[in-house]
Amino acid sequence: MGELAFLTAERVGLIVLLAFILVNIRPFRKLLLESTPADRFKLTLIFSAFAIISNMLGIQIDPNNHIMRETILWHVIPGYSVVNVRILAVTVAGIVGGPSVGGITGLVAGAHRTMMEGWASDAWFYIISSTLIGVLSGMLYRKDRRHFVVMPPWQGFLISLIMESIQMVFVGLFSPTHLKLVSFIALPMIVISSVGTAFFLMILSLYFRQEVDTRAVQTRSVMKLAVRTLPAFRHGLQPESAKQVARLILAYTDFDAVGIGNGEKTLAFAGAGSDHHRQDMPKDNVPNFVKRALREKQTQLVYNTAQIGCQNLRCPLQAGMAIPMMLGGRVLGVLTLYFTENWKLTPVEIQTGEGLGEILATQIVLGEKERQAGLLRDAELKSLQAQISPHFFFNSINTIIAISRFDSEKARFLLRELSTFFRSNLLGANQSKIPLKQEEAHVKAYLNLEQTRFPDKYDVEFFSSVDDQVLVPPFAIQVLVENAIHHAFGNRKTGNIINIWITRSGRYLEIRVTDNGEGIDPNVIDKLGKEKINSKHGSGTALQNLNARLKGLYGDSAKVQIITGKTGTSISLLIPYAQTEQKPNLKGVATDESTDC
Repeated sequence: MGELAFLTAERVGLIVLLAFILVNIRPFRKLLLESTPADRFKLTLIFSAFAIISNMLGIQIDPNNHIMRETILWHVIPGYSVVNVRILAVTVAGIVGGPSVGGITGLVAGAHRTMMEGWASDAWFYIISSTLIGVLSGMLYRKDRRHFVVMPPWQGFLISLIMESIQMVFVGLFSPTHLKLVSFIALPMIVISSVGTAFFLMILSLYFRQEVDTRAVQTRSVMKLAVRTLPAFRHGLQPESAKQVARLILAYTDFDAVGIGNGEKTLAFAGAGSDHHRQDMPKDNVPNFVKRALREKQTQLVYNTAQIGCQNLRCPLQAGMAIPMMLGGRVLGVLTLYFTENWKLTPVEIQTGEGLGEILATQIVLGEKERQAGLLRDAELKSLQAQISPHFFFNSINTIIAISRFDSEKARFLLRELSTFFRSNLLGANQSKIPLKQEEAHVKAYLNLEQTRFPDKYDVEFFSSVDDQVLVPPFAIQVLVENAIHHAFGNRKTGNIINIWITRSGRYLEIRVTDNGEGIDPNVIDKLGKEKINSKHGSGTALQNLNARLKGLYGDSAKVQIITGKTGTSISLLIPYAQTEQKPNLKGVATDESTDC
């Protein structure tokens, strides 16, 4: 039995080695993350190949339990038996691919094993047993999963023990030598194959965990970089700010060289090759792949010096990408990132580069808005510009950095919410009216970020009984909600409730925000929304600016009503009911065309 155990372990080792090689191939790992019929078919082919190889690596045993030494087993001598690790491949196929992948793999494996005995009548049970094992192991596959999760190796070990035991039952019932054979092969086959299953799953788990950890580190690095680069673009995309950002990107990432341009010329270049890839490079000398990125508004990749287009024979740059920095379809500039070795240009690095391009584009626009704020005459627009100051950005980024250490999925969700919030700010600042759907997305993004910073402090509910395309002034709801969050509850940490009601009353749209806070001082209630006040809860500037903007948009048709008491406050906005003729989205600028209802 010792010799059989050694030979079985040798076969398991070969299968695990093949698994190790396979997991190193990214397209295979991608198959595990997808769930389309085509992907399951490919998984079935791969695991069926593993099962067939396992059959061919089998150890042939004569009726007297003597081991026959053969490297490759093409067919089985009548009356002989075979020890193999076919069930390992079938079990793993079911665990990672589901009942269909496991069942079909088992069917193929069993059919091949039966064929090796010339389709003998006493070998047909292999088809039944292998198919059954594949389906049973596949029933442990989570159909409702949102993300692929590798089964813990110890669970895989136990499942494999059960599946191998089922196979032994079939062998004992239907093989020519029955219990004599089972007593000889059961222990090494069951234990060693189960260990092999555990190792197979362990390899998968290690690789997927490594990818998750890599993405978490990547997210933290990008967030830290975003915090450092924000002040640089406070005055827009300028040569000095571009130089500073290029140096920061080099310091916080693995890129070997960084270039930043404004679409007309290169403003900054840092890192390898900076002796001849100089700043202020005229547009005629800008590499073709960079021009193509600007023209097609898509990331362009290059994998050798010739594609980069550098004429310097000693240029160390071997690969790179050009990422157009865009917001709302407008190209603000281009970010070029290079490597001195082309193998470094991986999908992870491409995602990092594109994420940087989006962050820098947002920061450039924020910088432009901040620079123009002093030229704006409208007091409310100035207030809106203040809302997208670095203060809120820093707080949100620091929160996301902290969360990314233990929940990378939530960190990515909050990044999308932060993007929605700033995009809404930038688009809304240029519009007098926007669809309710856009304003609601803006408010919910703001609330998700605030509630993450202060969990369980606020309970906010949104109730709407109107069409989501009805037009509202941008930031109207957000100003009221933010006002309640910052001023309504004092030092109370829990039990704070805010309700947002959107209803129609005849020809008017009513926006009502209520809270169960401390109420407003009766001495200032008559002044609130009309002039600046002196109060421990604030100056009332936000409501004053909102009221002034409503009067500017709707005249006397707009009203602000405030009801307050010791149990809370209700602030209502009444504006004419109007609907947009088109359905814009946050990716573009909404039209102001509307029809009164």
